[in-house]
Amino acid sequence: MTDTLTATDLRDRIDDADFELVDTRLADDFAGWHIDGAVNYPYKPGDDFDPERFKAETGVTEDDTIYTICAKGISSNDFADVLDEHGFDDVTVVSDGMQGWSAVYDVVEIPTASDGIEILQIQRRAKGCLGYLVGDVESREAAVIDASRHTDEFVTAAEERGYTITHVFDTHVHADHVSGGRNLADEVGATYHLGADARDRGVEYAYDALSPNEVVRVGDVDVKALATPGHTSEMVSYLVDGEAVMTGDSLFVGSVGRTELQFGGGGAADGAHLLYRSLHRTLLAEPDSVTVLPGHFALSNDGEATDGTPGEPISATVGELRTGQDLLQVDEETFVSRLTDRLPEKPPNYETVIDVNTGRRRLDDEQEATELELGPNRCAASE
Repeated sequence: MTDTLTATDLRDRIDDADFELVDTRLADDFAGWHIDGAVNYPYKPGDDFDPERFKAETGVTEDDTIYTICAKGISSNDFADVLDEHGFDDVTVVSDGMQGWSAVYDVVEIPTASDGIEILQIQRRAKGCLGYLVGDVESREAAVIDASRHTDEFVTAAEERGYTITHVFDTHVHADHVSGGRNLADEVGATYHLGADARDRGVEYAYDALSPNEVVRVGDVDVKALATPGHTSEMVSYLVDGEAVMTGDSLFVGSVGRTELQFGGGGAADGAHLLYRSLHRTLLAEPDSVTVLPGHFALSNDGEATDGTPGEPISATVGELRTGQDLLQVDEETFVSRLTDRLPEKPPNYETVIDVNTGRRRLDDEQEATELELGPNRCAASE
């Protein structure tokens, strides 16, 4: 019987183990989303297998340690048996496949200047989603910002450190993944917050609407709502005790937010003008020492993280971005032109995801949510 491991096990081995990862999904599926370093060899149960052709096309040999992966661990399991029959002796199946990989998380501590604040960055490795747990060390109260739908990751992170989640915030109506914010608030009995303009997006459920510059106290920690429209009209960034700012999809480590998902291609320029002003009049007006904590990190077409290393802090300071990111150094018209000249590919199923996140549509089950979200985020501008 072929050995198996989970997608979480794969994460723990991926940085230092010596193996070949063979992805058996169709070429188009592989091209759209795959794990960095994987090779594609499309296979479905019952296909003829030529070991010489396999070796020639993948570079993988009988002497290699091989892990096989597919969407859910079905065809890759059959393929592993076929490899074993043809003399490939060291083969292991990722039992939950790319579906499992989509739910793999890392919890990373963000350094803070104050001993009274603890910030954890909760990284969803496969999609590049970043959420946050902000804890007041004295009171043991905590807030969660931009929770993804696997809410147990945030609950566990809080429980392991002795925090009670009292507030849950979303920066905006997300278009690339199903938000877990509202469900998490319901689960733990916390207050759920969005920006005051979220109602204009058609949000149908109850939330506490935050006005620009309104402050929410989490224990002794101040969370200040900063209006930063551009990626969306209701986008809010959250300034934590003047030390760190969670920027959602306004400002990333390597880029800025795209502006046409809500406004449409014809309105992308209007959104870009809004975003330029949000960046220069609000976020970059903060002191250079403030830590920028974005809502995503970018993934290349090859599945490689390009804004940092998963498992390590993905962040920068205001000063580092002001001087180091080209898009932040151009004038407004050039900025708008660069954001609208080349619009990147839209996130898969983004209109349905928005309907779910506004409460206009309900998902039937976990499987539907998983299939809706498959693939990386595409919320950054092409630059």
